[in-house]
Amino acid sequence: MSQKIDALDKRILRELQQDAGQSLDEIAKRVGSSKTPVWNRIRKMREAGVMGPQTVILDPEKLGFDACFFVLIRTSEHDAEWQTAFLHALLNRPEVMEAHRLAGDIDYILKVRVANARAYDAFYQALISEVKVHNVTALLSMEEIKSTTALPI
Repeated sequence: MSQKIDALDKRILRELQQDAGQSLDEIAKRVGSSKTPVWNRIRKMREAGVMGPQTVILDPEKLGFDACFFVLIRTSEHDAEWQTAFLHALLNRPEVMEAHRLAGDIDYILKVRVANARAYDAFYQALISEVKVHNVTALLSMEEIKSTTALPI
């Protein structure tokens, strides 16, 4: 089912991206509508898959995850069996916040959150013991300049 998104839907989505914990009354007021139509639109967008589950964004540093590494992976393996093992390894590691398969010289990039360099090394050792990779480069983020989950709608 294809969901047509109009201007009011976009305003609702922008509000939800800013703070999904707002009441329906607050959202309706901010987007210039009433509560029932806003609720119906949210329900329809959820049913159409426009929105995923509601979550809470945690502060990683306040919870002891001070180090953010971007891990560049090159592999010489591209068969289905290796890809399945690699996917399994990533899905079973909560340190991996994001994983992307890339076009170009680098095959994959991971965003990994850990407490420190020693914790990253433990992650790295576990990963390479489970799947064969040709080359791994880890880049430590010195400062997070911008991070958002909001789409530019």
